[in-house]
Amino acid sequence: MRRHLMASLAAAGLIAATATALAQSPDNQTAGQNVQQSRLYESLLCTNPAFRAKRIAQECGPLQGSQFYNSCVASFQCGAQPKHSNKAPPSETIK
Repeated sequence: MRRHLMASLAAAGLIAATATALAQSPDNQTAGQNVQQSRLYESLLCTNPAFRAKRIAQECGPLQGSQFYNSCVASFQCGAQPKHSNKAPPSETIK
């Protein structure tokens, strides 16, 4: 049991280190590296509830109590595609 706990803690530490590296990526990375890091970040968000909760707290926490909080939390949905309408936006509709 203790060995399992230690392995879990080690994995959590590795994930945290990876997340920190992703959040602070250098300016001189290539486009391919950026895409790869973005995919890894998305994967962590969708497969690791603790990582997702931490990112929501960091990104949305300051918005708690505002009209923007729920939208912020919703932006962390995994696998949900935004609903698109076939209608033109009001600014492009001829009256």
